[in-house]
Amino acid sequence: MSNGSSLPPHRRLRGTLLVVLASVVVAGLGGWLVWHASGRDGGPRAGQPAPSDPAESATGPGGSHTPGGKGSKEHGPRAGLKGKVVVLDPGHNPHNGEHGREIARQVDIGNARKECDTTGTATNDGYAEASFTLDVVRRARTLLQEQGAKVVLTQDGDRPYGPCVDERAEIGNKAHADAALSLHADGSGAGNRGFHVILPARVTDGPADTAAIVGPSRQLGERLAGRFRAVTGSAASNYIGGGTGLDKRSDLGGLNLSTVPKVFLECGNMRDPKDAAQLTDADWRQKAARGITEGITDFLTR
Repeated sequence: MSNGSSLPPHRRLRGTLLVVLASVVVAGLGGWLVWHASGRDGGPRAGQPAPSDPAESATGPGGSHTPGGKGSKEHGPRAGLKGKVVVLDPGHNPHNGEHGREIARQVDIGNARKECDTTGTATNDGYAEASFTLDVVRRARTLLQEQGAKVVLTQDGDRPYGPCVDERAEIGNKAHADAALSLHADGSGAGNRGFHVILPARVTDGPADTAAIVGPSRQLGERLAGRFRAVTGSAASNYIGGGTGLDKRSDLGGLNLSTVPKVFLECGNMRDPKDAAQLTDADWRQKAARGITEGITDFLTR
């Protein structure tokens, strides 16, 4: 058997190169196998971030975290309504009945004079409209604040009575509200069911001038009616608004004296047993608050 030393120089050089090349291939293949295995089973590969939780990677328009994702907990309130001011006006006051003389005082609403406020209505079992409105408004406040809005209440159960209807409008005006909502429940006859949104009519009389807010208030009302219906499952009123869920009035000081987009929402009829069953149910009131929040959000982010 002959050895390599007897080969010509050019053949010895070629053999050496082949041996070196084979060693490089074997070493490289072994390293790749180790690297590949660690990348699949041993955590993230070097130079790559760890895979994110699906909830953390879910984003909405502009890269903001979507509701329910971890990002909403880690980064505070979602900013969909950041910079927006919303005024919520819980209709009436639980203590109005104790101040009959004060709330009977007449105030100027532009085209007439009316009582400062009233006691509101109640279900046949005694659940007061004023208690209902305050509960739903507080729920809506929480939801709107989670969206980043600044929320101003005309009263939070912290006043002996009122405020009067003219002051309720003025609170929204002074806050330069982007949207204002006065919340109520109706006191019509049994069999009259459903919600309706009251829009401001055009009134230019005395201190009242709604010319600038009629259009945007209608847009607010339409979006509010649509979302309230979708979330609560309630039908539009069968006795006001011709099935549209919208009504227009010129006799409400809270609308006549407003200089910001504003509507009233009558959430249902407290004197109808079926509507009353909804209005007295805490789960339904939470849906009402969510419908209100979504309607206002639709209007402010249109």
